[in-house]
Amino acid sequence: MASLEERLDEAERMIRTPGFRQNKGLGNEVGYYVFDYPAEKELVVRERIEEMKNRISKAHEGFELAVFDLYDVIIDLLEQEDFMEQCFQFEKRKGMVRIINAVGRLLQINDDASVIVQYIQERTPQNAVVLLTGIGKCYPLLRSHKILNNLHQAIDRVPVVMFFPGKYDGQELVLFSEIKDDNYYRAFRLVD
Repeated sequence: MASLEERLDEAERMIRTPGFRQNKGLGNEVGYYVFDYPAEKELVVRERIEEMKNRISKAHEGFELAVFDLYDVIIDLLEQEDFMEQCFQFEKRKGMVRIINAVGRLLQINDDASVIVQYIQERTPQNAVVLLTGIGKCYPLLRSHKILNNLHQAIDRVPVVMFFPGKYDGQELVLFSEIKDDNYYRAFRLVD
């Protein structure tokens, strides 16, 4: 079995190939991919994504990496709505479950027209590869299968790669290798 560093090298090679960016997976489906990794290697993966983003430029490669840390996206959206302080107070009074529900409703997390999906859609350049990060930081507010389902409905012009701290076998997402998220059949494993 390849080491994480070897798998990350292979992921970068794949992302750089023009065929990958034509955004057609097996069976001519829209290119959605999952790169799974051990959750304890989160900082290694974050650092490597930052290095990739710095190395790949539209001027030299003809495309750019559009990296979206979903946790940062949620915080940005809550701040735009002046909702952060209310979230802190609401959590103190009502608890975590209630704040998850309230934020979920505000951001329409379970809707096809999710505010998060709109945010990503509006900020994704024409010639790009979308990298989704921050999945673990968003738990339990945002479920990975839900964001993939919603994005799949909205973004089909560029490939999307979700960096997933856990295991993905091509059907089942298991966050932190312990929490079964849900079955998801539309994404391909980026590298084995």
